[in-house]
Amino acid sequence: MSREQLVVQRARKSFQTGKTKPLEYRIHQLKSLHRFVSERRKDIADAVKKDLHKSEHGTELFETLGLENEINLAVEKLAEWAAPRPVEKNLLTISDEVYVQPEPLGVVLIIGAWNYPWAVTLQPLVGAIAAGNAAVIKPSEVSPHSAKAMEELLPLYLDKDLYPVVTGGVSETQELLKHRFDHVFYTGSSAVGRLVMEAAARHLTPVTLELGGKSPCYIDKNCDLAVACRRITWGKFVNCGQTCIAPDYILCEPGIQGRVVEEISKSIKEFYTDNPKSFEDYGRIINQRHFKRVMALMEGSTVVIGGDSDESQCYIAPTVLKDVTAESKVMQEEIFGPVLPIIAVSGVDEAIQFINEREKPLVIYVFSPDNKLIRRVIAETSSGGLLANDCLVHFTVNTLPFGGVGNSGTGCYHGRHSFDRLSHLRSCLIKKLNMEGVNSMRYPPHTASKLGWARFFILRRVNLGRLGSVALLAVLAALAAFVAQRFSQ
Repeated sequence: MSREQLVVQRARKSFQTGKTKPLEYRIHQLKSLHRFVSERRKDIADAVKKDLHKSEHGTELFETLGLENEINLAVEKLAEWAAPRPVEKNLLTISDEVYVQPEPLGVVLIIGAWNYPWAVTLQPLVGAIAAGNAAVIKPSEVSPHSAKAMEELLPLYLDKDLYPVVTGGVSETQELLKHRFDHVFYTGSSAVGRLVMEAAARHLTPVTLELGGKSPCYIDKNCDLAVACRRITWGKFVNCGQTCIAPDYILCEPGIQGRVVEEISKSIKEFYTDNPKSFEDYGRIINQRHFKRVMALMEGSTVVIGGDSDESQCYIAPTVLKDVTAESKVMQEEIFGPVLPIIAVSGVDEAIQFINEREKPLVIYVFSPDNKLIRRVIAETSSGGLLANDCLVHFTVNTLPFGGVGNSGTGCYHGRHSFDRLSHLRSCLIKKLNMEGVNSMRYPPHTASKLGWARFFILRRVNLGRLGSVALLAVLAALAAFVAQRFSQ
């Protein structure tokens, strides 16, 4: 029996004891996770520094701050989220209990990503714990220092059987996917997402796939280009461009391309100085394989900003490409690096057409002072999310569902959306053993009279809120007695 199989069996056995059902237990584990983040801040930052050359403050801002926010919200709202949810009744069920009861799914597999190795691995864990599940956590082997720290430190705070950490590479992940889970939550590339979904399908296991894609950024010529380019520069080059929701490319009219380049150049110097290579808050490509991949994407394109690189340090300077076409090499796959192509379009019509001719992206960015233009882009395109006049920050709003559509993913999470995604929303109807006369309409023999009454009870829309419950029950009782008398004749 493999190590992975033992871990999964132990998690399931522990879940089946029922220990995760009480909300008090879930809250205790969530608070322990919060304590882990607070007490191990330095260990987390050291690991991310070794993996991605990210500064200590940058790690807190982009990795653990959002995680703390998710935990705090879950602790505060858990009783509300987990409570039975009453639903509207119809005439047939007016005297019954009708509600939705969230219940745990069971054992969840969380496969994390390397670009934000703590945030995108542990935020889904918050939802899994809050919903009362066990969870097997598989951090990405591509960020090895973070994976090792998670494996060593997380079990010091969370239940070791219910929330085990499994490290390793592709073979270990494949071995985990051979076993039955009740949900698989994967963050990463579309190519691997297909393999995860295929493996999960063998067990009819539902999946959440948080993928990526080429997220476009349309700049309207009438917007404040200085502010727009400053925000785009931040969104693109944070974490050395290795962000699933980074603007992948710019669409703008030829007349403003020169000004866009100028403003982005100013912002790069403002954020990262004249020498980003020596600046603490400018990161590195995760490894040499990805370094070579990103460098190859620039072949055949015109560099107007940056372009410097150092393979020994996996360093690529913030880079902007101009006069890029749809056929350019850099437009054939998600860049996932500090390279920003600019594609000339005649206006918003061509921009919308360009976006719609490609796979649905994780997010569309549009910069414009014109609310009608923004609404038009919303109405005529499809994407996981849409953000106007800024970049990335929709990820911080935990009341918004975060996720993709089509090639950019399936399912969503954050806040209550995580809880609901990792729960079974169970339909519950509790009837009483009375008013049997009304039920006579559904029993054989099926007559025209009975069908008429069935149509009345099932299809008639009645505003149940206008009548008091006592008055409504009295009316229904009288109606039931009348129906029963008709059917008994």
